[in-house]
Amino acid sequence: MTYQTEQEAFWAGDFGAEYIGRNQGSELLAANLAFFAKALAAARGLSSCIEFGANIGMNLRALQLLYPRQEQHAIEINPQAAAELGRVIPPAHVHQASILDFAPARTWDLALIKGVLIHINPDWLPRVYDALHRATGRYLLVCEYYNPSPVAIPYRGHADRLFKRDFCGEILDRHPDLALIDYGFAYRRDPNFPQDDITWFLMEKRD
Repeated sequence: MTYQTEQEAFWAGDFGAEYIGRNQGSELLAANLAFFAKALAAARGLSSCIEFGANIGMNLRALQLLYPRQEQHAIEINPQAAAELGRVIPPAHVHQASILDFAPARTWDLALIKGVLIHINPDWLPRVYDALHRATGRYLLVCEYYNPSPVAIPYRGHADRLFKRDFCGEILDRHPDLALIDYGFAYRRDPNFPQDDITWFLMEKRD
């Protein structure tokens, strides 16, 4: 398959498949459960969710514990991860595609992206912001590395594969009908439920 950016091909290929083995297990599920319980404490009525870049569904599995009746959809570029994801949510709800090519045909109560915007080519971020906005019925949760100004840093020996910036601020500037209602930080050295130094932002779409 031909992709529009080097970053898409990177995650669709062998590196994306290798990521699966590093990011699963009961400890990660417990950490994710604690994370979402805090990050979504101010949200209400989350009967449906779509995750952008869901990998094998570790975030969605945690959300299933918090919201057992939640209808879940996901987008995942890596075919191996998408196949495993189809065992977490209904296979028909798995959109195996690049986020850059995804055009939401409906909205969900919650649109979620966690640790994915940092890996997208910065030139294409506006398109992703717009897709997230279109998919958001009420809440948008963005969980990424934060930096007040854009910066690229090496990622596991690769250049131009990880970018930090104020993703939330850019989304709010681009879509003024979104309002920030909560935010926080999860630390990699948390003694109980570590995350990977993620700053999270919960936004609500207002009329």
